[in-house]
Amino acid sequence: MRKVILFNLMTLDGYFEGPNHNIDWHHVDAEFNEFAIEQVSSTDGLIFGRVTYELMATYWPTPEAIQSDPIIADWMNKLPKYVFSRTLERVEWTNSRLVTGDAVVELRQIKSQPGRDLFIFGSADLSTTLIQNDLIDEYRVIINPLLLGKGTPLFKGLKDPISLQHIKTRMFRNGNVLLYYQPVNRAV
Repeated sequence: MRKVILFNLMTLDGYFEGPNHNIDWHHVDAEFNEFAIEQVSSTDGLIFGRVTYELMATYWPTPEAIQSDPIIADWMNKLPKYVFSRTLERVEWTNSRLVTGDAVVELRQIKSQPGRDLFIFGSADLSTTLIQNDLIDEYRVIINPLLLGKGTPLFKGLKDPISLQHIKTRMFRNGNVLLYYQPVNRAV
């Protein structure tokens, strides 16, 4: 069965985006870009909620993205994208599939298909639903050395505590720290 990996950059005070979906505070450099290429090349698909999908779809297919980050843009544009939304009527970004049914039921079905792991980026509301239904198999959170003070918390609205087991840590030269966790009920 495919794994679903939640991946996000986050501030030390727990925000994955600032006000108005601002992410210009992300510490991104050549080392991070190498890691990002390694990560997206190991997946068979991306999972997005509506807001994250709309933000990604307005950037990655553009000439600016293709020129400034051609390798990541190529991966982002060619990978299958599962877009979970109750309000969108269609998705137009290449290789995107709109999922309008029950997110839990639909993701269980997608996970059961053959293939490599799936990544969910951003999408805090969708992530909360998936976390609460034990559908996240691994958490990869990059802590940026920054206190933002306000924004959108990455883990908001959880009803019950979720116990996690630390798998490993990776330090980046720019001060970012990548933490790998999995739910305690999963084998390492």
